[in-house]
Amino acid sequence: MAEQNLISRPRVLSGMRPTGKLHLGNYMGALANWVKMQDAYECYFFIADWHALTTDYADTTNFLDNSREVILDYLAAGLDPERSVLFVQSKVPVHAELYLLLGMITSLGWLERVPTYKEQLENLVGKDLTTYGFLGYPLLQAADILMYQPKYVPVGQDQVAHVELTREVARRFNHFYQLDGREVLPEPDALLTPSPKLPGTDGRKMSKSYGNTIMLTDPEPEIRRKLKTMVTDPARVRRTDPGDPDKCPVGDLHKLFSSPETLGKVYEGCRSAGIGCIECKGWAADSLVQILLPMQERRARYSNADAENILEDGSARARQRAEQTMAEVRAAMKLAPARQ
Repeated sequence: MAEQNLISRPRVLSGMRPTGKLHLGNYMGALANWVKMQDAYECYFFIADWHALTTDYADTTNFLDNSREVILDYLAAGLDPERSVLFVQSKVPVHAELYLLLGMITSLGWLERVPTYKEQLENLVGKDLTTYGFLGYPLLQAADILMYQPKYVPVGQDQVAHVELTREVARRFNHFYQLDGREVLPEPDALLTPSPKLPGTDGRKMSKSYGNTIMLTDPEPEIRRKLKTMVTDPARVRRTDPGDPDKCPVGDLHKLFSSPETLGKVYEGCRSAGIGCIECKGWAADSLVQILLPMQERRARYSNADAENILEDGSARARQRAEQTMAEVRAAMKLAPARQ
């Protein structure tokens, strides 16, 4: 009965590149939403190690270690390997096969117009990104998605264009190829998930590239140290100057993580200059510690060997599901079936 209920739930798929330990921005932008989905959806969440190669191909030294850190943070955040399929992209080799086949029908212009393609070319300075792999990464992402025939892809607004490309590719495939009169690759829908504004310690978007992150694994003293240096409302120069939490990055943290009571004290104290920024930052640190400490305790329950075993098991389950799709794709395209 449990398996029947699982199958009846709509399927979702999403993933992250293995950049090492995750930060609070990763949690609020994706992980927190994924955790909430586990009871309502059939969930596939993966580590996109091949995607990391599209920009970091020159140095793969830490890829395996980074994947292990990411799965540990997945588990720390509350992803459950009993309720979600957690896997590594490269451990499901047929992703590459579907990527190849979809490449035969995908227009070059579709890839060149993906917004993040030009943005990353401009922003990732110092790297040679004039590669086939970098141009094709949105199609690899489409193959990742279509492989599991999901109903939804949970994304923020900035990723909707990637889901739309995936839909276009599926539509074109289904135009050329069908299996017994039916479509093989259903067009997935974007499932817009909340992605609240989360500033880093310098006020910009939290990002490792800016060096402004609060890591999910940061111990309490490190959290408090980082918050002490966090920028505040620029209009509040002196302790006696009133401030505005709506114009303050620390205020943004309070809105996301503090209790209504604490938030009320922040608004009243800041606007009246009744509290100083140091006190306000201390309250924000208190709230973050309450959020992160349970994650860190959960993370500590898993050894590296546990993490690797979970990924092996999840990847085996993903391979089984992916091969079902590929058998249909090969049959629709009149290609030879895979050797058993």
